[in-house]
Amino acid sequence: MADQDFENLVKRARHAPFTAEQREAQRRSFAFGNASLDNPDVTCALVDQAAEALEKGR
Repeated sequence: MADQDFENLVKRARHAPFTAEQREAQRRSFAFGNASLDNPDVTCALVDQAAEALEKGR
């Protein structure tokens, strides 16, 4: 892939809309990645449970 092609793809991706589901998946992935650095016992399922509990509390 040429550098110009790559640059064009990056520019298009910057303006691509995120759905609410995609944004939530990204948020959970970010939370898992950061939490698991501090505590290797953290799992994706644990992050999902915590996110759902927070959502119910709103």
